[in-house]
Amino acid sequence: MGLQLVSHVAVDGKRPVSKASEAFEFFAKARRLTFAAVAFFIAASSASTSHAQSSAFAGMAGTWSGGGTVTLDDGSSERIRCRAIYKVAGPNMEMVLTCASDAYRFNLQAAVVAAGGEVSGTWTESSRNIGGSIQGHGAGGSFQVVAQAAGFAANISLKTTGNKQHIALRADSQFRAANISLSK
Repeated sequence: MGLQLVSHVAVDGKRPVSKASEAFEFFAKARRLTFAAVAFFIAASSASTSHAQSSAFAGMAGTWSGGGTVTLDDGSSERIRCRAIYKVAGPNMEMVLTCASDAYRFNLQAAVVAAGGEVSGTWTESSRNIGGSIQGHGAGGSFQVVAQAAGFAANISLKTTGNKQHIALRADSQFRAANISLSK
């Protein structure tokens, strides 16, 4: 029998394999395949995360809520509750910011593009039926922009740090200012 085994190896060029070594080889291949799949997934995730982090709007996507104050032209100030929704796709961002108090409400929508540290786009405020352009600069969740329309201008400062965001608006109309703090 030993002789037959040797001749068999010589003919096929292979070693005889036991059931135990077949199982070991199967599990070794399965481990390598699993490792390769995990490594691929991690590499793909890292690539998409680093791409997202390089965006001017990194970390802003999602729903935010919080509160603040609004100051009117007569000097009165009211507490407001706000909700913001940001949709980020690379250098593009769409925003909807709704804030309200007992006597005051505004609905600000914007679509902006960031390129080379510059930000530009359009905005509308639906409760007053006004809209215009946005121009400014910023990156990494920190922006200084001016929203303009016929007879209206507002300076907007927005700073995002982790899951906290602060928005400061200053305008030259009935609505003079707003200071808003949001959390994700």
